Amino acid sequence: MEENVELLDHAPYSPDLSPNDFFTFPKIKNRLRGQRFQSPEEAVDAFKNAILDLPANEWNKCFENWFEHM
Repeated sequence: MEENVELLDHAPYSPDLSPNDFFTFPKIKNRLRGQRFQSPEEAVDAFKNAILDLPANEWNKCFENWFEHM
């Protein structure tokens, strides 16, 4: 089934950044820094585990900071 969806890039310094852009990805990047993976699947699993390991209070901070950025 084909969907007619156009993908658009957003500016790298957009004030409309999502919480993932300024919170989640940097935290996960820091957690995975220096690790080597044998396959793309292993890297994806490590990313998923890092996301699942973030405590609820970290997610709360994420959204509180997002509102401050807005």
